[in-house]
Amino acid sequence: MSSCISRIRAKFRGRGAYPVPADLWPDTAVVELRRVRVGDGWAAALVLVGYPASLSLGWIETLTGAHTRIEVSVHIDNVPSDMAASRLHKRRARLESSRRYAAHRGRLDEPEVDVAAHDAAELADRVARGQARLHRLAVYVTVHAETERDLELACARLRAGASAAMMDVRPATARQLPGLIATVPLGIDPVGATRTVDTETASAVFPFGSADVPGSVVPASVLYGLNLVSGGPVLWDRWSQENHNSILLAQSGAGKSYLTKCEVLRQLYQGVQVTILDPEDEYSDLAAHVGGSVRRPGGPEVALNPLELRDHSRADALARRCLFVRTVVETLLGEKLDSAVSACLLETVRVAYTERGITDDPATWAKPVPTLADVVRLLATSSGGSDLANRIGPYTGPGSMFALSENSTEASGPLRIWVLADVPDELRPVVTLMVLDQVTPPVRSDGRWHLIVVDEAWTWLKEREGAEFIAALAKSARKRLVGLAVVTQDADDVLTSQLGRTVLNNAATQLLMRQAPQAIDTVAEACKLTGAERALVGSARVGEALLLSGETHVAFRACASETEHRLCLTGRSRFQSGGA
Repeated sequence: MSSCISRIRAKFRGRGAYPVPADLWPDTAVVELRRVRVGDGWAAALVLVGYPASLSLGWIETLTGAHTRIEVSVHIDNVPSDMAASRLHKRRARLESSRRYAAHRGRLDEPEVDVAAHDAAELADRVARGQARLHRLAVYVTVHAETERDLELACARLRAGASAAMMDVRPATARQLPGLIATVPLGIDPVGATRTVDTETASAVFPFGSADVPGSVVPASVLYGLNLVSGGPVLWDRWSQENHNSILLAQSGAGKSYLTKCEVLRQLYQGVQVTILDPEDEYSDLAAHVGGSVRRPGGPEVALNPLELRDHSRADALARRCLFVRTVVETLLGEKLDSAVSACLLETVRVAYTERGITDDPATWAKPVPTLADVVRLLATSSGGSDLANRIGPYTGPGSMFALSENSTEASGPLRIWVLADVPDELRPVVTLMVLDQVTPPVRSDGRWHLIVVDEAWTWLKEREGAEFIAALAKSARKRLVGLAVVTQDADDVLTSQLGRTVLNNAATQLLMRQAPQAIDTVAEACKLTGAERALVGSARVGEALLLSGETHVAFRACASETEHRLCLTGRSRFQSGGA
């Protein structure tokens, strides 16, 4: 008793006096071996002495889930590097001595000792390389109840729940008063029941501090789902982050389309303009429900004109559009043009604009623009351009996707979807290039946000033109008031290419759902996941995800209303009663 009081006095010596109302303190305190009578109630201090082999995300919630008043305190202290190395060396020596003694006596190997020796050796290697540090960790629990019997039942429930999670909680026998002081927010540990753990194990405690997204209740926040630890709503505002981009990595069937559709609907509720690049025609029903438009390149109602002047805010917009036409032609032909043919094409494009009265003067840019067919016509009559005209002419004839039609319409509505499911594989690269150019908005000042969703992004990233455009948009999206949402089931296409890494590095919001076993290590390394987070994304159920953004790491499960649920289902799940 006196030693505890002395430690408290030493900690707060020199900090001045803080008046505390007398009614906050109990009138009496009777200390017994395994419990304490405090005023009119009872309390018992317990110590966590046994841990499972691996700790899951939010594991400490097991100790706080009982239906009674419980106080949990976690004491973490750093172990100096030299002391950590010395302790690991001694522990490895003891374990190796035990193994050799058992072998000398002809005894069978003990699996527990072998596992402990292997873990100690691996940890020592990581500490020596500076990849991990050691910490002293102590967890104490104080259970309160009105009667002795209620206290016994509460402690029994707590220990049973901890045992189910492979944890061992024991009463602080003959140390009840130090145990009570350890759970008071004074930062003092009179018990000293510490265990040395590495950084990953210590970091798994921190959802106990705040399982919910800090400061998430703002007008622009949208509901992502329910927190897996606390059960509270996970509200997230992508527009308040350092950039507005996101990336969602998930195995096929993990619920990524369901979660994406939920966010699209809730962004529409906020008045956000949404454009979706849909290679598999999964969002048409959603567009019909909200009054959006669906455009299918190659159909009579959609014409792709590479000569369209879209961004009038740049002084060099016409020159840049001429260069873009050259890129479209090279992509269409699948080869680079030599310098002479390239110069001829650029000059012909200029002439085509001049025929329509369009010059470098921005005042002329509102006039009707020429088409690729006009360029082919002029190339056929120019010296050095007839061969090029013959090669690209078939793509500009009647019925082609580069031929303007009287039935052509512009995209409209709050939700605009580009469906590429019917585009032939031979034309997919150039169509990908043209569609990305169409959906990339100019620099805007009207204050309205625009969300661009690239679904099944692996189909876009495998094409050089598509990957370059997406990477460029990821870098410039913020100044255009645009948020780029990349959704893909193939993590390797994002994590193993330079352009894919650019997209990941420029995504302030990262969402991880269940990963394929062969991709877990790559994803965990790229996203700097802890051991508990790695286990979560490796075993997550359908609809469960991990939200990463800076210091915010939150696990949640997607949820939706009945109407949203019907709209968000995909594939066979439309005909089943279940869902994410």
